[in-house]
Order: sequence, then C-alpha cells, then structure tokens
Amino acid sequence: MSEPAATPRPLPALQGLTGEFYAWCAQGELRFQRCDACGAWRHVPREICAACGGAAWSWTRSSGRGRIFTWTVAARAMHPGFAADAPYAPVVVEMEEGVRLVSLMVDCPPDALAIDMPVEVVFVAASPEVTLPKFRRA
Repeated sequence: MSEPAATPRPLPALQGLTGEFYAWCAQGELRFQRCDACGAWRHVPREICAACGGAAWSWTRSSGRGRIFTWTVAARAMHPGFAADAPYAPVVVEMEEGVRLVSLMVDCPPDALAIDMPVEVVFVAASPEVTLPKFRRA
C-alpha cells in the first residue's frame, strides 16, 4: 500500500510588487521598499508610502539582521502542507530598518525562542520558482 501524496504547501503568488520582493529573495537579497521622499521603509510591498503619501520609492537592501518581536506556536498545522512540521512557530521579526516580517526560524525550536533574540536572514528554496526569507539565530 502506498502513502497518500503529501499536500503541497501554499506559496506566494509571484505577481506585482510581491513578485518583485520574492525575485530579490531568489537572488539572495532581502530588500524592502524605501520611500524616495521621506526615507521611510515599508513592508508588505505597496504603491504609496504610509508615512508621507509619496509614490516614488526604491527597493533598498536590508542588513538582513533583526530581532524577534513576537511569535506563536502552531501545535496543529493551519494547512495540511505544514502538518509534518507541527509544532512550529511563525515569528514576527523586527528588522534593523524598522519593518516587520512574518517568517519561520530554521535553527530554533519553539521552546527556545525569546523576545529580542537577534536573528539574521537565510534564504530557503521552497520550489524552483520561490525562495523564502527565513531566519536563524545571529
């Protein structure tokens, strides 16, 4: 008797500004939008600056360093594609640039997480087309 096929994990749609964000990740660079008018960083990608309303912006390279702002432990997977990973802990990382990013840790079990734990980005291929930014302890 064969095992049932694993449910594939959902992946981000590589369209528009989201597609541009993940294209940088595929090149091993974490970049966020930065307003050309006021210098405010932003994430998730969007057309207009929430700080000043400016429409001009640039993809600017992040240091890749941040700290854990918060996390939650998913004891039961929220999607069947993640069932084998449970329990896992989605983290919110506050980057040095001030933006926050939801991701996963690659080297830290949920019971070892701590508020303000220094982390750095790593890039993990989720498919031939999608590379995800994840984090490890710094």
